Amino acid sequence: MNEKYIPLYRKYRPQALEEIVGQSHIKKALTNAIEMDRISHAYLFTGPRGTGKTSTARIFAKSLNCKEGPTIHPCGKCENCIDITNSVPMDVIEIDAASNRKVEDAQNILEKVMYAPVNSRYKIYIIDEVHMLSTTAFNALLKTLEEPPKNVIFILATTDPQKVLDTIKSRCQRFDFKRITTDDIVKHLRYISDTEKINITDDALYTIAKNSAGGMRDSIALLDQLSILDGEEAISTDDINNLLGRLSFDTLHTLACDITSSNPQNAIENLEKIYNSGNEPTQILLNLMDYFKNLLIVKNCRAEIVFELTQLNEAQVKELQVQSKELETHQITALIDKIANYVKDVKSTNNPRLWLEVGIIDLANLTENTTLADLQNRLTRLEGGMPAPMQATAAYKTPPTPVYGGAKIKEMTEQKPSAPKVSTQQEPTTTSAGQKTSAQTPIPAPQSPQEEDFAPMPKAKSVASDDISVLWGQLLENISSPPARALLKQWANPVKITPEETILSMKNEIFLTQIQSGSKKAAVEAAVDALFSQQNSTVVVRLPLPEDVQIKAAPPRQLSQSKPKPMPKAPEPEPQEEITQEEIQEAKNDTKAAQPPKQKHHAGGHSDMVNMVMDLFDGKIID
Repeated sequence: MNEKYIPLYRKYRPQALEEIVGQSHIKKALTNAIEMDRISHAYLFTGPRGTGKTSTARIFAKSLNCKEGPTIHPCGKCENCIDITNSVPMDVIEIDAASNRKVEDAQNILEKVMYAPVNSRYKIYIIDEVHMLSTTAFNALLKTLEEPPKNVIFILATTDPQKVLDTIKSRCQRFDFKRITTDDIVKHLRYISDTEKINITDDALYTIAKNSAGGMRDSIALLDQLSILDGEEAISTDDINNLLGRLSFDTLHTLACDITSSNPQNAIENLEKIYNSGNEPTQILLNLMDYFKNLLIVKNCRAEIVFELTQLNEAQVKELQVQSKELETHQITALIDKIANYVKDVKSTNNPRLWLEVGIIDLANLTENTTLADLQNRLTRLEGGMPAPMQATAAYKTPPTPVYGGAKIKEMTEQKPSAPKVSTQQEPTTTSAGQKTSAQTPIPAPQSPQEEDFAPMPKAKSVASDDISVLWGQLLENISSPPARALLKQWANPVKITPEETILSMKNEIFLTQIQSGSKKAAVEAAVDALFSQQNSTVVVRLPLPEDVQIKAAPPRQLSQSKPKPMPKAPEPEPQEEITQEEIQEAKNDTKAAQPPKQKHHAGGHSDMVNMVMDLFDGKIID
């Protein structure tokens, strides 16, 4: 090991308050405290890692214990300054709370805190990562931290102030260290690279600053690592990407274009090249998510701040601007959300490549049928901008199935049906006198209905729940896709089913997303078209509203050509008659006939959840 070699982050550690990069508010506060001789007994330094908390604590200790001090300009030549610089001071004790977090460690501090400084003005305790102390250790320090002995100062540093007890924070002067800006980091890195004669491009420095997340120490450490690549050619962004395992912008752009253009075949081919080059699945997804984040910023932010937020060059920003015109904001956010979910799946699985490929294919199909033109067409249909395809709907004053007046019923009862009679399902009811009655809801479909043939509909209720349940049952039978049918049976509720518009509410937001796009939505629209014998039916699938009424599907009813019977009025109570055995048996038979057909029954009597899963995948149980 070369003893002369010193890592750059240690070599260029600031030695005075004015050398600290950024944190101007903290430099000003500490400078005024020293000049005005208003030194507190306890300080709390908080902020992200690498922002200068420990370095500032050491500089503050050096300023207080300098032989020429207290001063904001420590000499750096006296014994105390040299010892603090070399991290071997006797009166400045640095403690790592991550490895000394027990109450015994806190008691050890309390035993030594009573001793006076050896050769310094103050005895200073710098406790790093103080949030790692246990509750008992905090409580042991509490009283001493509130009223320490004379000439004793505590400086607590932490990256997570929320874990520090409120009683501790209330006894300290708190200073919040902010993330260092990218421009400040780049400026300091350029100074170091020029001093050390490191040949590196400005784009590479910006890339380093971006990957450091506002931490100066991480930036200098990465620059130190890149310095070993220094040669005739300047260190570029590609060198940084290769070192960090990041994907280049061009590679990500190609993959993203395959995804946004709904081309899963090309996406998988490019993914194979990326994976074989040594990139991990998690890193690929994170880089892709960062790309779409930049795309979202380019689409929604002003041009003046795009370069600062994305840290991309002008040519890269132009490419993103062109791509952003082909996508909507909701599509980009949906892609980012999907990628975040697949990152979790990849991290928790034993086969990350499988989920990586599944995720890319899913992303490539996510934007299908969600273009702006498609959404505009759907909106036009919802607002009534397109004429209704059915001729008969012009006569309907209200969306539900029409109810015929007395004149029309009389006309229909006198006519003989031209087609064979088809039995209509009836549900037997029992009056107070014990007599059996039957109720039925005729659903005739006249070719040319006239306005005078319809009775006025009540305003309070546009559609009877029985009518919707019947239509709902027929609609489910018309759905050709088993997965869509299974999802709707379990999670959907019909709000409105008419030739003009069909509204369904989904109880689960995840299944709502599945039904709203792709083949499942197409299967529902096709089923509605078949139900009303029309084309381009309007289907709206949304989340439930408070006013929605829960309706269950009734057994599908055959359209009957037989003469319909009007609903009987409630009969007057009559004297009870003795019910014969034949009438009881007839009532049982009518009840069995009125029962709705059961869902797919599997041998062994399975639960509804098992039946739903088998409907979802169109499966069956094999003994």
